[in-house]
Amino acid sequence: MRIRIVGAGAMGRGIAQWAASAGHTVELCDVRAEAVTAAVDFVRSMLERAVHKGRMSAGDSAAALERLVPLDDPWAPGPEVGLVIEAVREDLDTKAEVFGKLEEVLPESVIFATNTSSLSVTRIAASLRDPGRLAGLHFFNPVPLMKIVEVVPGAATRPAVPPALTELVESCGHRAVTVADTPGFLVNHAGRGLVTEALALLEESVADPAGIDRIARDVLGLRMGPFELMDLTGLDVTAAVIDSIWQGFRHEDRLRPSYLTPNRVTAGLHGRKTGQGWFAYGPEAPAPAPEAPVTGDAGRPVSVVDGEGAEELRAALTAAGATVGSGPVPTGEALALVPVWGTTVAAAVASLGLPASRTFGVDPLPPAGRRRVLAVTPAADPSAARDARAVLARAADGEEPWAVSVVRDTAGSVAQRLLASVVSVAASIAERSLATPADIDLAVTAGLGYPAGPLAWGDRIGAAHMLDLQRSVYATTGDPRHRPTRWLTERAQLGLPLTEPGTSPAACA
Repeated sequence: MRIRIVGAGAMGRGIAQWAASAGHTVELCDVRAEAVTAAVDFVRSMLERAVHKGRMSAGDSAAALERLVPLDDPWAPGPEVGLVIEAVREDLDTKAEVFGKLEEVLPESVIFATNTSSLSVTRIAASLRDPGRLAGLHFFNPVPLMKIVEVVPGAATRPAVPPALTELVESCGHRAVTVADTPGFLVNHAGRGLVTEALALLEESVADPAGIDRIARDVLGLRMGPFELMDLTGLDVTAAVIDSIWQGFRHEDRLRPSYLTPNRVTAGLHGRKTGQGWFAYGPEAPAPAPEAPVTGDAGRPVSVVDGEGAEELRAALTAAGATVGSGPVPTGEALALVPVWGTTVAAAVASLGLPASRTFGVDPLPPAGRRRVLAVTPAADPSAARDARAVLARAADGEEPWAVSVVRDTAGSVAQRLLASVVSVAASIAERSLATPADIDLAVTAGLGYPAGPLAWGDRIGAAHMLDLQRSVYATTGDPRHRPTRWLTERAQLGLPLTEPGTSPAACA
């Protein structure tokens, strides 16, 4: 196919490299001739690097470069063009103008695709004589490495267009997911679950950014914590996306922004690109503060209160040589460890009559790494908390000691709330039929690098178990952001996995 790419910036040149390497002839153009020259030079350097690293033969590299055709005039006639991919700046009027001009010079059979990441595909197409020819084709940067593309039909897009784009994308080695033309499309929408809940935890002083990130990496198994991720993306960009998706979904509580971001954006605390965000960057930046060392008495007796994961915790601590009481209620000066699942330590103290100064929460969520999480209440004795941390840090002979994070008592603790939010936002996407469960999980793992798709992740825990978690957090906090979705509730009640689309009324007609 002959593909015309309009816009030779970072996205345009990446798409050009991807398409040319896959065997397509690519016309690359821009209103700035120097941008096209720079883009061709960049693609050449990337192809040469691929040859040097053994990812491509010299012959394939030369052939791909020959298929890359610099075009002086973006509006030149193109009788052989089959597809246009627009990758100009993220502005509705500019994109509409580009397609309006192309509509005048290219055959009616040419499919138009916009690489917009945030604008309505339907609104971009509305100014065309034939809006049915246009759909979204959202790539991620860097295009050759991010092997996922969102295919976004607008309200007027012809039914044959999305399958044609899907076939093209997958024939070029990437995966395609189809998603409704709604704010954030799929990946950006699904990604709000992690960052909005992380900001909510920070608002509540449950832990600091470094502490939340450690738990996200070591307990949930994420490659980057949410605050590291915001610094990498840029808080100005992240905050704008959060706000636009929340507004687009008519102030949906599950997507609610944080009051923490506007002032930080105004102050220029955007992250890596400004040298200061949630963390400091650059040659003059101080080294990250290390975790506080474990200093308590690891020999202090403990009792593990009955609850989620209590038996497993008792067995692990006993194997590590800790003194674990035989009963669930502490005696003498023993510490009480309460496995909390969507509830608080404070509630356990009140309902079970436990000693407030010596009672602490432990997150029973199975960790991806060697980290446990200790929750402390305002009534906790600091010395007892240090002892509890030391006990939890113990490991069996030959094993690495556990890292132990100390957080403020909250419903569900840090990792549970982050996971519940990730699953909940994905479930809300599924129940609105914005994308299929399979496409949701594929897009999130490929686009965000999560260790599992959010719906499959929820299935690892179990739908009924996830529902217990979300109901408990919702009941404890009263915050509608935590209310369980219909998707989760139904599947827990029916014994269906979260990844199961289920039977639709149309299938029964």
